[in-house]
Amino acid sequence: MNDHIDLSSWICPLPLQNYPKIVMGHGSGGKMMADLIRHMFLPLLENEALNQLGDSAVLELEQFPNRLAFSTDSFVVNPLFFPGGNIGELAVYGTVNDLAMTGAQPLFLSAGFILEEGLPMETLGQISSAFSAACKTAKVQVVTGDTKVVNKGHGDGLYINTTGIGLIPDGVDISPEKAREGDGVIVSGTIGDHGMAIMSVREGLEFETRIVSDTAPLHELVETMLAASLEIHCLRDATRGGLAAALNELARSSRIGITFEEGKIPLRPAVKAACEMLGMDPLYVANEGKLVAIVNGEIEEEVLAAMQSHPLGKDAALIGRVVADHPGIVLAKTGIGGSRVVDLPAGELLPRIC
Repeated sequence: MNDHIDLSSWICPLPLQNYPKIVMGHGSGGKMMADLIRHMFLPLLENEALNQLGDSAVLELEQFPNRLAFSTDSFVVNPLFFPGGNIGELAVYGTVNDLAMTGAQPLFLSAGFILEEGLPMETLGQISSAFSAACKTAKVQVVTGDTKVVNKGHGDGLYINTTGIGLIPDGVDISPEKAREGDGVIVSGTIGDHGMAIMSVREGLEFETRIVSDTAPLHELVETMLAASLEIHCLRDATRGGLAAALNELARSSRIGITFEEGKIPLRPAVKAACEMLGMDPLYVANEGKLVAIVNGEIEEEVLAAMQSHPLGKDAALIGRVVADHPGIVLAKTGIGGSRVVDLPAGELLPRIC
């Protein structure tokens, strides 16, 4: 039996042939990860639900009245503890937020803990307690789980996998394919907080204002938005690859163009300073408690006001618009009056941030 995989038979195999071995960029949320998904996993596993490529799959079952949202995620953040949180609550909120991006009410989680031999029991207790508290905050139940232990030196302390199930209310229809010309583009708050909180610990950076992760459950913010209007066409949480990756994914899925103004994006001064010090573009820095919404242009002000009334949306801003020009491309209007293409990140800017 020949188990050799013939890359030449795959759809557009060139991006994979350029990297005969996995590198960190394949988990970045950028071009390399997109190539891996689209040219390896999708051709092998293709089906209608998977082809949605949303934060969660939307499943319709004939014997069940409501549509289900179903998502899974794995968390390998380093360090395990960071300003504003730890891997425990990050694992809960990350999957809850993926469900929320379909408008679903999160209900149940699974929890898989992969522990490295030698992990202090006190550390595991702190993370497990944070995991439990996050479940209570998000009002979800862990209904199944698994625990594995790997040899010392093979697990980097602790990894967590969570899978979530939620119910999508009647009348809610949020999908990456719903964006239309004239829609408004809204970001729910300041960007780059989580990624720079991680980097401030790794690099020993200190600022007058402490940078804290924005990790938080977004489903109640989404409920507030939907109460204002059901004309919310697309939602995406801006995690790996940051705001730039989220906007590009929406533009490509909807086959529309997006134009936004850089000066309208909320950004904390300390995060801006950290990005400048490290030579990073904040558009590409990860978030864990922020979303991007594409909404009907006729009701964008109502949705924005509703978001700003919620604690997790108080800094929300209308930053741009969906356009018919340059489908699949995101353009930023700069402060000096020019424009630049904002593409997917090519590699891993900040490895191990979630």
